[in-house]
Amino acid sequence: MMNPKVSVCIPTYNCAKYLQETIESILSQTFTDFELIIIDDCSTDHTKDIGLYYASRDKRISFSANSSNIGQVNNCNLCLSKAKGDYIRYVFGDDLLTHKEAIVKMVDILDANNDIVLVSSSRKVIDENSNEKKIWSHFRDITAAKGTAIINKCLSEQKNLIGEPSVVMFRKNLATRGFNEKYKQLVDLELWFHLLEQGEFAYIDEPLTAFRSHLEQQTNKNWKNADDLNDTQYLFDEYLSKPYVNISNFKKSYIKYDYNYQRWKAYKEKRISKRQAIEKINHSYGIGKFYIFLPLYKIYKPFLKLKKHIQYVFGGFY
Repeated sequence: MMNPKVSVCIPTYNCAKYLQETIESILSQTFTDFELIIIDDCSTDHTKDIGLYYASRDKRISFSANSSNIGQVNNCNLCLSKAKGDYIRYVFGDDLLTHKEAIVKMVDILDANNDIVLVSSSRKVIDENSNEKKIWSHFRDITAAKGTAIINKCLSEQKNLIGEPSVVMFRKNLATRGFNEKYKQLVDLELWFHLLEQGEFAYIDEPLTAFRSHLEQQTNKNWKNADDLNDTQYLFDEYLSKPYVNISNFKKSYIKYDYNYQRWKAYKEKRISKRQAIEKINHSYGIGKFYIFLPLYKIYKPFLKLKKHIQYVFGGFY
């Protein structure tokens, strides 16, 4: 029996409220040469019942439940290890595909150009009732670009412009390393960087996926615990010094200062203690140096925001 072209992976935990809609959005795709791997990480709701029901109806679907909770990152890697397809397409249990050709549009791009390692698209943001709130699109003026150029743009703008795991498709043979377990919040972006160092990026400016925003999602939990701040430092420490990064030394200094300021802001928002903030800032930047540059930072940051807005309205990719 031949392996499928695409492995669609749903690593899930307590998403029974949304899981049926997620699965149905995958089964309604015009592209059918896929396997659907659902792995439940010890949910306490009726996720297991839903998964077993669909697995009994469609031979392309496999469902399994972990014997103990291993966490989101490890569960994503477990899905990846079981995948047999050439291409990987995650769809988290609270997200969904919004276009019946969401899979085939990305498959066609990867099939047509071996240099492209990762495809993304614009996406809808929906609430817990599946009502559309907005559309995110970060690459309006490109269809393809050099991978390292996209890394530069994400680092410079300090954003995941590529998208969440549910938004992309990538080549499995270049991602065997899996997601880096050191990360929690920016674990997807770090893997995208790893892939984009190996080839080119393609973008479809059409909302093929819906990313669900709700209070129980892992992103909100990581934000409350300030895990995003540790991940930001890991990412910048690893990638800002890469030889292909063409960001000026001044901008690099600003970026490093900014994520340390976010730690101070997290203390002000009571997400971490003042002691934790000072210890982290002192370790990565120096608390005395941090206070000295604070007035300059507060002048420069509004200017930078204005510049980004003007570039977004009037500019293109660069």
